Amino acid sequence: MSFHTIDPAPARLNRCELAVPGNRPEIFEKAARSDADVLFLDLEDSVPPDEKENARRNIIEALGDIDWNNKSVSVRINAFDTHYAYRDIVDVLEQAGEHVDLIMLPKAGTASDIYALDFLTTSIQSAKGRTNHIGFEIIIETALGMSNIDEIAAASPRNESLHFGVADYAASTGARSTNIGGANPDYAILSDVDDTNERRRHLGDMWHYALSRLVVAARTNGLRPIDGPFGDITDAEGLTATAKRVAMLGCEGKWAIHPSQIDAVNAAMTPSKSDIKQAERILKALKDAEREGRGAVTLDGKLIDRVSIRQAEALLAKAEQLSKRK
Repeated sequence: MSFHTIDPAPARLNRCELAVPGNRPEIFEKAARSDADVLFLDLEDSVPPDEKENARRNIIEALGDIDWNNKSVSVRINAFDTHYAYRDIVDVLEQAGEHVDLIMLPKAGTASDIYALDFLTTSIQSAKGRTNHIGFEIIIETALGMSNIDEIAAASPRNESLHFGVADYAASTGARSTNIGGANPDYAILSDVDDTNERRRHLGDMWHYALSRLVVAARTNGLRPIDGPFGDITDAEGLTATAKRVAMLGCEGKWAIHPSQIDAVNAAMTPSKSDIKQAERILKALKDAEREGRGAVTLDGKLIDRVSIRQAEALLAKAEQLSKRK
């Protein structure tokens, strides 16, 4: 390992993050009773311009009035290229900052965006004499943000997670797609002609690079990498496949844009019983080898190295987080 150490963000369950439109206060309590780990009360894309101010008032009132059932509660403000953003930050944090766990910043483009958010957050918390920690969730959803992702990830000690906003990213990069996540039939390769004079067609994952890049930047800075929305709420199979794929890449969680998506996302992001059992066996094999003075450790005929041990420890730590929530 490098001499440089990475300080992890505060531990927080973040398997499924449910989007909750701020202009729909009638669903706030239902969201609070859901199985999502994190709720983000939205002031941005899901709220029409003429409802922005009412949505802000709804959220401020609900933050102090509703029992959020020990969930982490985030507020997604409007982007910094709008005139709504500064009032989102000031009004929400001045009037209800003691009930806010996270602020979500959309369309982050440079490290200066994070600096500005940190300045306002820290100033308001200090002026109000509050000591509760407010972390930042940063959405990478533009070509500019992706090109500056390393600096963005390191821009504030309040940063906790990087999120991939696939729809705006597709628009920003000029991708020829109107889907929100998932596969695209045009992103495919053809195999060479086989013995039967046929060519097989294989779909690719057009978001693989962006997500891999986000995972590396997040983990380099001790942050949680989170995948964003899957737009087709009728396609449970496609959602599950996407969630499992990003989990394999290293993402800790994924958004749900409808309550019907929560169970599938949680299932994909939760260690299975067999995974937990295998992790426990790996650590036991290591302890047995150390007790017996053996340098090499094998399990089921496979070599166990330090990477295997770190992976097992991380998996069991997640299982421990889940057990404490129940």
